Amino acid sequence: MAALKTEINPQDNEDENEIENEVEEVGAEGAPGEAAKKKKKKKKKKKKAANENSEERVVEDGKIEEAENGAQDGEGEKKKKKRNRKKGGKLAQTDPPTVPIVDLFPDQVFPIGEIQEYPTKQDDRTAKDRFTSEEKRALDRMHNDIYNEVRLAAEAHRQTRQHIQKWIKPGMTMIEICEELENTARKLIAENGLKAGLAFPTGCSRNHCAAHYTPNAGDPTVLEYDDVVKIDFGTHINGRIIDCAFTHTFNPKYDKLVEAVRDATNTGIKAAGIDVQLCEIGAAIQEVMESYELELDGKTYPIKSIRNLNGHSISPYRIHAGKTVPIVKGGEATVMEENEFYAIETFGSTGRGVVHDDMDCSHYMKNFESSYVPLRLQSSKTLLNIINKNFGTLAFCKRWLDRAGATKYQMALKDLCDKGVVDAYPPLCDIKGCYTAQFEHTIMLRPTCKEVVSRGDDY
Repeated sequence: MAALKTEINPQDNEDENEIENEVEEVGAEGAPGEAAKKKKKKKKKKKKAANENSEERVVEDGKIEEAENGAQDGEGEKKKKKRNRKKGGKLAQTDPPTVPIVDLFPDQVFPIGEIQEYPTKQDDRTAKDRFTSEEKRALDRMHNDIYNEVRLAAEAHRQTRQHIQKWIKPGMTMIEICEELENTARKLIAENGLKAGLAFPTGCSRNHCAAHYTPNAGDPTVLEYDDVVKIDFGTHINGRIIDCAFTHTFNPKYDKLVEAVRDATNTGIKAAGIDVQLCEIGAAIQEVMESYELELDGKTYPIKSIRNLNGHSISPYRIHAGKTVPIVKGGEATVMEENEFYAIETFGSTGRGVVHDDMDCSHYMKNFESSYVPLRLQSSKTLLNIINKNFGTLAFCKRWLDRAGATKYQMALKDLCDKGVVDAYPPLCDIKGCYTAQFEHTIMLRPTCKEVVSRGDDY
């Protein structure tokens, strides 16, 4: 809001001048010296009033413009400072985004994700029973701090991916894409050691490669117009992880594949809920996924769920927390429980529908359940200290080790993997020549409702 100009009333000046004239007439007879002094004072006051009147002018945009005579006085300086304040006092996001999310929400209350009711049970009870229960609402309020942290991470994820969706173009190298995404996410999440930052390396798997590919240093791979690329990255606040992914294409001939996987993911989200068996979700996902087919160059391909890839539960600083959400029928009858977090992700393929390890490994993660292991190599001890300090039990890649200052670590990294301290996660690929797609969201199973916390306008 612009600073308000303090107007000087001309009538006050006239009254003051009349009083001075009367005083001057009364004292003129007996004290000619005093009259001369008063006359000088009167001239000075008139001059001062004229200066004050010309000191400031109101310009069209509502801001204060200082005149030449009053540019140096204290009042003018105060009005200069007020002029620099933004209207409403609230920051707006830049383009490309650089303002941390915490600065965009001064009240530190972050946007709520999509709210869904839990699925109807066999005895016809629905989430309305939970939503209206005072006991469940009280339990919900107890976890508000946790929910708010997750929503902060989700908002950083949303704004980052929306920027990348507009920015990404064919002809860019995969390293260039990953670095732009990661630098943007670090600014928005206000990276702070293990308290806030990226939860795992940016996956940018192309075509027949379904997951776990990120370029190592020196990788010359370029994104092409006919590529189907899966962008999978995560953010976290105090270990509360958002795991969310989407498929990006430039050529519209892949639209049916993208639509099938998006529809299957939304079906899995709709089927998920407290006390729901994980195998039921897999059956629902497969039914929707395999109802689609893709026509490419005159040939029709059935779209299959990749049966050895799954969704998973998430816990603090642990991306794979133990429970798996299948995307085909069968599997365990384990149930989802209240206040659990899940990554519901589905993969569709025009190939065999099974993936295997292939290509150079880039993803690594410290084993969450690993106990103390004695290390003989000094280089292994040094590398483990770097991993503990920068990543803890969160996933990392070789590019991130370079960024953390590690050098000549290949042998040490292999030693840590051989001893089970660190696990390697190589790229997962279907047969060459096929195309794969992925969509993923993070959900919270709140006591009263199900919140798709990573949902955005894009997907």
